[in-house]
Amino acid sequence: MAAATTLPVLDAAAVAAALPYPRLIAALRAAFAAATVQAPPRANHRIPVPGAPDGTLLVMPAWEPGGPLGVKLVTVFPGNAARGEPALHSTYLLSDAVTGRPQALLDGNEITGRRTAAVSALAADLLAPPGAEVLLLLGAGHIAGMVPAAMRAVRPIRRVLVWNPRPARAEALAARLGDAGFAAEAVADARAAAAEADIVSCATLATAPILAGAWLRPGAHLDLIGGFAPGMREADSAAFARAAHVAVDNPAALAESGDLIAPLAEGVLRADAVAPLGALCRGEAPGRTGPAEITVFKSVGTALADLTAARLVAGG
Repeated sequence: MAAATTLPVLDAAAVAAALPYPRLIAALRAAFAAATVQAPPRANHRIPVPGAPDGTLLVMPAWEPGGPLGVKLVTVFPGNAARGEPALHSTYLLSDAVTGRPQALLDGNEITGRRTAAVSALAADLLAPPGAEVLLLLGAGHIAGMVPAAMRAVRPIRRVLVWNPRPARAEALAARLGDAGFAAEAVADARAAAAEADIVSCATLATAPILAGAWLRPGAHLDLIGGFAPGMREADSAAFARAAHVAVDNPAALAESGDLIAPLAEGVLRADAVAPLGALCRGEAPGRTGPAEITVFKSVGTALADLTAARLVAGG
C-alpha cells in the first residue's frame, strides 16, 4: 500500500504571488482561444438562510484531457454584508485528469478574484478604448478592489473613481487604492462619474440596475461582473441598446444573467449578436472598430478561467 502523502495547501498569498496580472491575462487569452478545456455547466444550489437573503452554492468543475482537473466550491451569501463578513468564500481542488489524484488545495477566493479581474481586463484589451485612463468602479467589495490593477495591465489607467451605496465603503476602497499608487477618489454621484469614465466596471450583488445606459459617454466600455443569476442585474437595457459590441465570458450567461435575460426578452439584444470571449481572442468576432463605439462585456464566471489560474499556481 502506497504511503499517504500530504496534500499541499496554497494560501491566498501564495496564489497571488503566482498570478501577476500580465502573466495571468496572457494565459487566459491562450486558454480562451484554444478552447481545449472542458467546462460543463456549473451546479447552482439555493441555500435558505433564516432571517436573511438566500445563499448560493456553486460547484464548478473543469478539466483538460490528459492534463489538469479542477473543481471549485463557491458560497455566495449576500446577508454577510450585514454581519461585516465577505459575501463570497471558495476553495479550489486541483487534481490530475489522468489518474484523478489530488495535487493541491488552493485558496479559492484569491483564484476567483484574480481570474475574474483578469478576464475583465482581457475583455477590455479587446473592447475598451486604447487610451482608457479613467476607471469607474460601481461597488467596493473584494473583487472590485482587484479590478484597477488588472485593468492597468492592459490600459493606461491613471484615475479610479469609486461609488458604493454605502459611502464609507467607497471611501475605504479609494484609500486602499491610493496606498497602492492609484489616483483614487470616492464619488457620491454615479451618473456624473460615468460621464467621465472610459471604463465602467460594476462588481455588486445588485438585483436592480445601478447603472443607466444613458449615463455612458460615447466610446465607453462597460464591464459587468456581479450578476450571476437571473434575479441579479447591474445595468439597464439601454446600455445594451447603445452597445456596438456585446461579449460574454461564458455562453451560459445568456440564460443565467439577469443583465442579458431582460434585454433579450425585450428585443433590445439578439442572442446571435453576443460574442463569446474565445471568438474575440481567436479573431473570429470583431472587437472595437471605432472610437465612439460603446462596448459591453458581461461575465458570469467560467471554470475554464479557474483551471487556467490554478494550473499556473501549481506550476503547470
